[in-house]
Amino acid sequence: MNRKRICIYAKDIQLITGRSERYGRKLLQTIRETLDKERHQFVTIHEFSEYSGIELEVIEQYIN
Repeated sequence: MNRKRICIYAKDIQLITGRSERYGRKLLQTIRETLDKERHQFVTIHEFSEYSGIELEVIEQYIN
């Protein structure tokens, strides 16, 4: 069974966008605020895909 991650991290956003890790942290915080999540809650790959407009398949290529 091949397990895949469901959460996205700032380092992943850095790899996908080519921006800094700090930008990734800020973007994750913005997504949390938009989705009314608390600071300790994770952002899923699907939520990031919807927010950024990047297709889920493209994101999974960078993460896996």
